[in-house]
Amino acid sequence: MDSMLEVRNLSVEIGAKEILKDISLVINKGEIAVLFGPNGSGKSTLLKMIMGLSGYNKTGGEIILKGRKIDGLSTDERVKLGLGIMYQHPPKIRGVKLNQIVSFLSKNQKEIEDLSERLSLKEHLNRDINLGFSGGEMKRSELLQIILQDPDLLLLDEPESGVDLENISIMGDVLNNYLKKENKSALIITHTGYILDYIKAKRGCVMINGKLWCVGSPKEMFESIRKSGYEKCKECHEPERME
Repeated sequence: MDSMLEVRNLSVEIGAKEILKDISLVINKGEIAVLFGPNGSGKSTLLKMIMGLSGYNKTGGEIILKGRKIDGLSTDERVKLGLGIMYQHPPKIRGVKLNQIVSFLSKNQKEIEDLSERLSLKEHLNRDINLGFSGGEMKRSELLQIILQDPDLLLLDEPESGVDLENISIMGDVLNNYLKKENKSALIITHTGYILDYIKAKRGCVMINGKLWCVGSPKEMFESIRKSGYEKCKECHEPERME
């Protein structure tokens, strides 16, 4: 299969502290991969490095998107190449209406109306982005924006965090329909595992202390983590590459 994303021997520091240590992974076109790991293990740092966000110092390795090295590109240039990110903690933006940003992302008003309806956000379109939104409303708002952006590779940082089961169901159905499109790929961080009920992820891996450890079936891995915790992964496997 053609690769969508290749991360080769990536090491990252924040200040003088090493966060990611020689990370290598490959996500193919049309593939959904899941990333597990305890808090502070480097999962969000990996997504932000792929996205090109500031505040991180790459000390080694490279990132390749659809065959093109993107390390030197700005975030907006990476977006134009097909990257999109959904934050764990979306920002609140006073003075900018949700309708303004979604109209910028898509000129197809019917698409906006249909997707807003499916995500139960039609009444939120004339409100400031995420201002006064509940946790579920903020995550649905983020999902609306990223799908209208139409990226080839979605980077989702705990999409179900702080979201009740009803909202997870709504978001899961919309996300699943989007990822069924040809050659759409995703890298998804999850702690609760709820999103696995809606998407067909084939591979999962565990990140501990900035290194990738286990690689395998996401649902089987999640059940093992739920029963035995993350440290069990270190007992069974040496750090490895997700290829």
